Amino acid sequence: MDFLSTVKGSLLEGFYPAGWDLAKMDACCEKGVEREAFWHPDFHPVACENVAEFDVMMGHEIALAIKEARDRREKLAMIIPVGPMGMYRWAVYFLKEWQVKCDHVTTFNMDEWADAEGNTLAADDPASFECTMREAFFEPLGELTVPEAQRNFATRENLPTYPEKIAALKAEGAKLTLIFGIGRMCHIAFWEPHFAGEYASEAQWKAAPYRIGAKLHPLTIEQNAITSFKSRTTLVPCCANTVGPALLLQADRIIGGADGALGRGMGWQGMSFLTTLHYGPDPWVTSSYMPTLPGKLFYLKELAGPLVPDVN
Repeated sequence: MDFLSTVKGSLLEGFYPAGWDLAKMDACCEKGVEREAFWHPDFHPVACENVAEFDVMMGHEIALAIKEARDRREKLAMIIPVGPMGMYRWAVYFLKEWQVKCDHVTTFNMDEWADAEGNTLAADDPASFECTMREAFFEPLGELTVPEAQRNFATRENLPTYPEKIAALKAEGAKLTLIFGIGRMCHIAFWEPHFAGEYASEAQWKAAPYRIGAKLHPLTIEQNAITSFKSRTTLVPCCANTVGPALLLQADRIIGGADGALGRGMGWQGMSFLTTLHYGPDPWVTSSYMPTLPGKLFYLKELAGPLVPDVN
């Protein structure tokens, strides 16, 4: 007796995205991190024993990308998330130890809470991604920081300028690095799985650069209530502005993170992580495209399974 054998006629029938093959997702949960044929040759999952190790390793990878671009005298464009967050402390640490100035870097925050019209929280609101990034990364870097004019946030006015700005940077020889986490609904940024139903083809889906006032899935709201709002669902906005596949899939390199453990042997991200690795590219599973890009996906070892009930 399980979900698949009892869902018909239940309150969950029709709740999950129409394009999800839940049996296929369940099969993904049995595969660990074994390599798939569709992965990019330079895509690698990187195991971390605990959150402390995860934060250091991912932070080092971010700092190294910035340092290496500077060493090559190249500009660097970075699409950056708010979550995971612990890596920013260590990225700051390494950049300050190495005395790497970040005036060659242009950042693009991948998303922001919004209402249905795309209006966002005030920049100084503690719940805003802009405020969070400023306090976690930009301000601690001090005189080494990314210049304010080169920090982009996903407001209703600024998000539509991302495609042109990234294209201009690439025309100047800049590489694009995508830093990301994986949502419970297998989203990257807030590009939700149910958006796939609005496009006639994969090509059209891939061509979408962003979305203003995107309607979030209920489980995305609950994920954020648990991970960012101390369980208080009523504080979580139901919409967001977000970058889309046309920008995400331009990445020359990716730095991903899956740290969704909850303690007591439980976690919220194991199925999403393993589906990302094994489902195969599909617009209904946004994160399934990440293994087709070169780079690293850092993960807590416990998320790789076995994903079975804990009877202890």
